[in-house]
Amino acid sequence: MSETDIFKVLADPTRRAVLERLASDELTATQLREGFAISQPAMSQHLAVLRGAGLISERREGRFAHYRVAPEGLAPLHAWIARYRAFWPTRIDNLKDLLKEMDQ
Repeated sequence: MSETDIFKVLADPTRRAVLERLASDELTATQLREGFAISQPAMSQHLAVLRGAGLISERREGRFAHYRVAPEGLAPLHAWIARYRAFWPTRIDNLKDLLKEMDQ
């Protein structure tokens, strides 16, 4: 999945909140739904989208599914951030130099 597709998946605030909750613990869909004003089918749809994007994984235990973050799914975002991490320091240094010249 491309970084653009992952950004589209994470554009939904509920999916971002689910991903954030899973960052600290493995949870069932019922546990994840606590605190959200959404139905079980809606939560299932959000989980399916996150699974399809490779951002979370599912572990079955009896009739329960446990969800957790799939770190490898975040690799395209990491690569995107790394490109800009290398880009901005040079630009900011150039801007500082320009501002110093303007002050003189």
